[in-house]
Amino acid sequence: MTAGRISVRAGIIATLVTIIAGMASQAICQEPADFRQIISRARAEVFPALIFVKPIVEDYGSGEKKQAEVFGSGVIISPDGYAVTNWHVVDKAVRINCVLYDERQVRVELIGSDRDTDLALLRLPDPPEGKSYPHARFADTTGMQEGDFVMALGSPFGFQRSISLGIISNAQRYIGFDTEYKYNTWIQTDAAINPGNSGGPLIDTRGAIVGINTLGIDGSGIGFSIPASCVQDVVARLKRDGRVVRAHTGLRLQALKDFHSNTFVDAEHGVLIAGVEENSPAARAGIRAGDILLTLDGKALDGLYAEMLPAIWRALADLQADGPVPMELQRDSEKVQVRITPELKGLSEGEDFDCRRWNMTVKEINKDRTPQLYYLREKGVFIQGIRYPGNAANSGLGRRDILLTIDKEPVETMADVKRVYERILQDDKREKKILLEVLRSGLRKWIVLDYRRDYEQE
Repeated sequence: MTAGRISVRAGIIATLVTIIAGMASQAICQEPADFRQIISRARAEVFPALIFVKPIVEDYGSGEKKQAEVFGSGVIISPDGYAVTNWHVVDKAVRINCVLYDERQVRVELIGSDRDTDLALLRLPDPPEGKSYPHARFADTTGMQEGDFVMALGSPFGFQRSISLGIISNAQRYIGFDTEYKYNTWIQTDAAINPGNSGGPLIDTRGAIVGINTLGIDGSGIGFSIPASCVQDVVARLKRDGRVVRAHTGLRLQALKDFHSNTFVDAEHGVLIAGVEENSPAARAGIRAGDILLTLDGKALDGLYAEMLPAIWRALADLQADGPVPMELQRDSEKVQVRITPELKGLSEGEDFDCRRWNMTVKEINKDRTPQLYYLREKGVFIQGIRYPGNAANSGLGRRDILLTIDKEPVETMADVKRVYERILQDDKREKKILLEVLRSGLRKWIVLDYRRDYEQE
């Protein structure tokens, strides 16, 4: 090859390198601007639908009924004013106010809530005739994957209309091992989710809702959102029925290959029965811990990994109560056929009551919310909170004491407690001391409650 040809070739290569470098430099310079535009468009799409939720809630945990204003976030999802937030934002709310995009504060209606998925559905006042509310749309999350950019919108620490940017760290995170959150997987993100963000939307770069922000681990940069598919399902049920009705079987499930507990079962199909509640539908059907549940109502189940469990939990929860359902089990080397009759899962936590003169609050026992107390007494009332200082505390009563008798009268329901409490307080001539019989950790105790001192007057 001649020197001339070498020189020409070198020149061409140098020119190509210069062009490519210039294109790369231009792309680098343009990308941030383009990405800022993407964020800006997505923000503009959803910000008008973002609401600042300000409920007035009642709390009995301190031993007396108190009201306080809390805050959270929400998002309008329909032109007629339906909005989504978290259950824990509006739990025990006696009034819910929302601040809209135009800075108007309005009172909203709670259509229904679902503790098990931590979701609630609100309804704003009817818009003026011919008008509609700005609202956000749900994304199709079937193609969602790790690394996708997302933005968390809400009111962290009460600061209205904030936005944080991040990526999806895990698109299907299961956190139901030691929590109540077993009916869905979660979107894990590093977009900042702080107190006050709860109930706000997690959106994609097109401005569509991929999830509802719910949990954040302080100081970790890890947050969790409820996937849009779960939100849409629960919203539809709340809109239709005002609640989510689920069946209860008494089963505890575990993945066949459970890396969380390092438990591995030599099977490729079905799901492991990790435990069976006493006196439950599953126990009455003869199901045992260690069985592998293969089919439910004729449909094969696949619980190989933890991320697959929510689908099975939902299938069990959607069973019709009070009707026999066939199941097939693998027990050792045998196939066993059983029929289970589910019952309705508890729909209420029970009533609260403030025994203000005695400086304590009480609550009804509930199978789902207070299972340890339910094991000791299926029907009854327990001490929810003790005020300090106060008469109940001074007398030696404690939280989670189950009330058996008050002033020698048996009490099983909240109506019993209210009746006895009001009778005693209306009797001005009696000595201000009463005898209470309580059940504490399975043992009966008799305690004299001295309420001569009126802490309300001090």
